[in-house]
Amino acid sequence: MEKLRGMKMILSSSILAADFCNLGEQVSECEKAGSEWLHIDVMDGVFVPSISFGIPVVKALRPMSKMFFDVHLMVKEPLWHIPQFAAAGADSITFHYESDSDVGECLELIRSLGKKVGISIKPDTPAEVLEEYLPLIDMVLVMTVEPGKGGQEYIHSMNDKIKWLRKTAGDRLHIQVDGGINSQTIAEAINAGADVIVAGTAVFGRGNITEAVKELKRCGQL
Repeated sequence: MEKLRGMKMILSSSILAADFCNLGEQVSECEKAGSEWLHIDVMDGVFVPSISFGIPVVKALRPMSKMFFDVHLMVKEPLWHIPQFAAAGADSITFHYESDSDVGECLELIRSLGKKVGISIKPDTPAEVLEEYLPLIDMVLVMTVEPGKGGQEYIHSMNDKIKWLRKTAGDRLHIQVDGGINSQTIAEAINAGADVIVAGTAVFGRGNITEAVKELKRCGQL
C-alpha cells in the first residue's frame, strides 16, 4: 500500500460539537480556516448511548465542501451502513473493532467501494488486537475518551497505544486520536505518534472557529 502519512499534522474537525442550526456556515468557516478533514460521528443509540446524525447530513454537506469526509461509525452493525455512507460522499469510513460485524468483511467492503479504511478501538481495548489488520488498513482511530459524548477529558494512558501503533506500523499508517483535544493535549498526542487530530469542542465550542482552527494548527506543528 502507498505511504499515507507525512510529518504534517492533519486536523479533522468534528461536527458533533457544531451548531446544527448553522452547520453549513460553520463547516465553510472551518474549511476556510485550514481544517483539512471533517470528522462525522455517526451514533446509533445502541453501540453508544447517544444518537447523532446520518446519511442526509453527509449528503447535504458533500456538495458544499472539498474537505476530506472522515466518517466514524459508532454503530452496532457497521456492515449494514457502509455502502450508504460511501454513496453519500464519505472519503474514509472508520468502524469499531468492538462492533458486531465481522472485521474482515468490513475491511473488504470499504475497500471495494473505493474508500479509505479505518478501524477504531475504545479505551479498554488493547492496540495489539489490531496487529493482523495493520497491513490492510489506512488508519487506526484511538479513542482517547469513552465514545459517544463530546467534552470529555483526554485519557493520558492512551498515549502508550499510540506509541505502540506507530512503532509497529511505521509511517505508512495514519494514527488518529479523538477525544479531549485542546491546545495542550494536541502536542501530547502528536509526540506519542498521532498525525490526525480530531477536535470538536476545541474548534466549534470557543466562539471563533477561525481562531480556534489556527491555534490548534500552530500547537500541532512541533
